[in-house]
Amino acid sequence: MAEQLSPALRAVSDAVLAVASQRSVEEVLQRLVDRSRELVDARYAALGIPDGDGGFSRFLVSGMSDELIAALGPLPRTHGMLGAMLDTREPFRTPDIHTDPRFRGWWPASHPDMRSFLGVPIVAAEGVIGAFYLTDKEGAAEFGAADQELIELLASHAAIAITNARLYERSRELSVLSERNRLALELHDAVSQKLFSVVLTAEAGATLLERDREAARVQIDRVGELAREALDELRSLIDELRPADLERDGLAGTLRKDVEVLRPLHAPDIEIEIAEVAGAGDPARDHEVLRIAQEAIQNALRHAAARRVVVRLAEDGDHLELEVADDGIGFDPSAPDLRARRLGLTSMEERARRIDAELEIRSAPGRGTTVGLRVQR
Repeated sequence: MAEQLSPALRAVSDAVLAVASQRSVEEVLQRLVDRSRELVDARYAALGIPDGDGGFSRFLVSGMSDELIAALGPLPRTHGMLGAMLDTREPFRTPDIHTDPRFRGWWPASHPDMRSFLGVPIVAAEGVIGAFYLTDKEGAAEFGAADQELIELLASHAAIAITNARLYERSRELSVLSERNRLALELHDAVSQKLFSVVLTAEAGATLLERDREAARVQIDRVGELAREALDELRSLIDELRPADLERDGLAGTLRKDVEVLRPLHAPDIEIEIAEVAGAGDPARDHEVLRIAQEAIQNALRHAAARRVVVRLAEDGDHLELEVADDGIGFDPSAPDLRARRLGLTSMEERARRIDAELEIRSAPGRGTTVGLRVQR
């Protein structure tokens, strides 16, 4: 057993180093799923992170060719055995997954047949945050207790690695949000109160000078007018500094605030053209549109090497139109190896299907990328 623990500990160390080197969540997950497959000699391995809406926010695989992954199509849902591992803290293994009543649901025609199975939940303080799925033990009919113990060990550290990677990705945004809240409070407590005092003083002065100093009264009235304008602008600024909230700010306001948070954190110039009243007309649809926009923006910022990113949101009759365009390096949207490693495109397509929206991704090497979404309001 000691000889088996050594590669497991090396795999854990590798995952920790991935986080320490400030890799993205997706890179950490891919490293973990690759190591899990190697540890127990599985032909195939997967690592799924649920999105809370019945799907997976990330579903990474190991052991499958790029062509096979592309042929499988959209991401699976959290049903059948995939979902079962997210509803329990207990691992599960079987020599033949076909015999289990939970083996049902998503299974594309091009999916390889699988028999032996080992599933291990990834448990963090808040509960199950993902799961390892390993199939087809090579050199044996089924996975054994030693295999399960190795993946449980890896899963316990994977929870830490995933949590730390998430915290790293969010740390810069959270620091900006905290600073915005602090500034909003200071502006409200200090500057806005002073401006309000200016308004009252100007109004009092106008009353005192009303009888014989008409010219002075005009000037004081102008002071009051300017102060009121400044106060209105300041209140608007304070509102803009508050963190985005879809229910409170609506789709347009939330997307605008998200972009404002990202602007100081990234080199590309991010431009926004957002109609103030734009929305899909339904909270659930607004949520999906926002997630698609966020995914498209993050893809442009992380992978495009762009100098300029433009975010547009507008209404066209009874349709809502979203567009995220960049002048970056571009790519071939149909390339299977891209879909295998970057599931953001698949995630956007799945979200678009949920709301019966038209999603178009236009790109080519060296010619930038445009993600367009059109949804019925």
